[in-house]
Amino acid sequence: MKTFNEIIILFALLLMACDASAVEYNQVQSNQSTVSFGYRQMGVPMEGKFGKFAAQVAFDPDKLANAQARIDVTLSSVDSGSSDADESVQGKLWFDTRNYPLASFVATGVKPLGGNRYQATGKLTIKGKTLDVSAPVTLAVIGNRAEFNGSFNIKRLSYGVGIGEWTDLDTVADDIQIRFHLVVLASPASPLSNPPKRK
Repeated sequence: MKTFNEIIILFALLLMACDASAVEYNQVQSNQSTVSFGYRQMGVPMEGKFGKFAAQVAFDPDKLANAQARIDVTLSSVDSGSSDADESVQGKLWFDTRNYPLASFVATGVKPLGGNRYQATGKLTIKGKTLDVSAPVTLAVIGNRAEFNGSFNIKRLSYGVGIGEWTDLDTVADDIQIRFHLVVLASPASPLSNPPKRK
């Protein structure tokens, strides 16, 4: 029969093993990730993307209360498929990149929807205007690699994007869909990775 001390030691080892197996996805692979958008111009579906952005993610499926995410998009890296259009939307009537070079999304909460689906809420800032947004996100995990895919819709005029003559919604629709695909690698989130020093 095991002594009380042996039982305590085995229980502690079991807890340590569970902690050692935990992982946190926090190493964003920018070269494999994308931020893109879709909209309608004269009723025709159009697509575009941003070539430069910085993303920070800290996500442990077992600790959603601690989840963090931030994406800062360099607006001058816009790629609509037309160099003339790209130059135009950097101007004051659209992004005004000279005064507002970045658009930023900061997550404020994540809740599970079942399976591999989550709901992320956060704040999106464009041209100095910050509004609440909510995005359904799917998570696919293969080994130590996680892929987060999500999208949400915004009203461009709410952010002052496309003002003046561009407020005519028959030309460019108010609804813009923002899409993101983030590839994030995991690192062990274990207390054993930095054991306490003996005194």
